[in-house]
Amino acid sequence: MKIGILTSGGDCPGINATIRGVCKSALNHYGMEVYGIHNGFRGLMDGHVNRLTEDSTSGLLTLGGTILGTSREKPFKKTSTNINNERPSMIIKTIQSYGLDCLVCIGGNGTQKTAAKLMEVGINVITIPKTIDNDVWGTDISFGFDSAVSIAADAIDRLHSTASSHQRVMVIEVMGHKAGWLALYSGMAGGGDIILMPEIPFNIHSIGDTIINRLKKGKPYSIVVVAEGINTPEGKKAAQYIAEEIEYETGFETRETVLGYIQRGGSPTAFDRNLATLMGGHAVELISNKQYGRMVALQGNKISSIPLSETAGKLRLVTENHELVVQGRRMGICFG
Repeated sequence: MKIGILTSGGDCPGINATIRGVCKSALNHYGMEVYGIHNGFRGLMDGHVNRLTEDSTSGLLTLGGTILGTSREKPFKKTSTNINNERPSMIIKTIQSYGLDCLVCIGGNGTQKTAAKLMEVGINVITIPKTIDNDVWGTDISFGFDSAVSIAADAIDRLHSTASSHQRVMVIEVMGHKAGWLALYSGMAGGGDIILMPEIPFNIHSIGDTIINRLKKGKPYSIVVVAEGINTPEGKKAAQYIAEEIEYETGFETRETVLGYIQRGGSPTAFDRNLATLMGGHAVELISNKQYGRMVALQGNKISSIPLSETAGKLRLVTENHELVVQGRRMGICFG
């Protein structure tokens, strides 16, 4: 069998480890041929494809980014300059010219939607979820999340010493447009006093009261962790808005820090390396059994899969009854 593999959307730690897991399993155990498709779905349209060998996987386990490159190309999206949209037919032509039996797509929510549409036009597809936001529906954890949590928690740890020394309020903004998993997990792990997420409404007066009450208890500094996607007026950046409002409400000196792309770069954690390896191997197992149209998923402690149609277009979001939110509130942490 011949399989193609591509990475789409934003980069994150663990993509290369997944590519390695797919390639080594396919080449060594199943005797398949593997073809790397460069720059996501754009590479399928342009025919930017090359065969991967055992040597191609050397050194990938710890390497950040993606050796295949990536893009945010949406081949099924029609534009004013491309009303007839010939891009899907270009993809089909590339797949047929290389004789690919199945396509492995590594990516987040947008990739899952595109892969589901490829399946509808007759292409055999297996997907592997990838996101530091951990918002792909159907899997408990996506690789990249644990690495991002570790990076963010380390940054929060470092801000504690500065906040304590200067007796300031420190606001740290982490990624998460619609889901607050990264803010929740890093905020709890880093000892945040206030954690704000898109899913849970916040009241700026309550946040001010929390900071003032901490001062009355002899705690002269506070750490506020905010997801970038929280609701802010006038399109203001999350950390900037919260810092300005806290200074206005309390009169306390407040500084903001935006982690940005630091969270997506670098080497994956040991957890993400193992998760990526297992997910890559399971994807090839599904292909060998001709179980197409599925997304690899971690459910509990088991690697399994779900129909791609079930996850496409859905988001996995934080709920107010999540155990970390409940425990945090019991400990006096403010969630807005």
